[in-house]
Amino acid sequence: MVDLVDKVRIDKWLWAARFFKTRSLATDAVEGGRVHLNGERVKPARSVKAGDLVRVQVEHGEFTLTVLALAERRGPAEFARTLYTESEDSRLRREQLAFERSLAPQLDHAQIRGRPTKKHRRQLDRFNSGS
Repeated sequence: MVDLVDKVRIDKWLWAARFFKTRSLATDAVEGGRVHLNGERVKPARSVKAGDLVRVQVEHGEFTLTVLALAERRGPAEFARTLYTESEDSRLRREQLAFERSLAPQLDHAQIRGRPTKKHRRQLDRFNSGS
């Protein structure tokens, strides 16, 4: 199991809470200004404690969290969810943005990279001819 500690670096906590896949990605996010602790931009070595308010911007949304527990090591996802609680405003805002993205038209084919396959070229020809 994962050990709980008294204080931990914010980049380690973000990694342990599974917001980033690697510690270096968490460090880059903190240095890049995508992480705020109690309303302030911080450095990766800044200690986080229970009760702190953390705002994290990741590719799949923006989270506003309250720190409940600290951990230095990454554990199972079920354990990671016990380290924080997300504000209701944050959750609703992310769900609304996800819904809006789902309604937006998809202009590119998700499986096509580079040159189109024969099948995809035929689909493009059919689309362009209007039939």
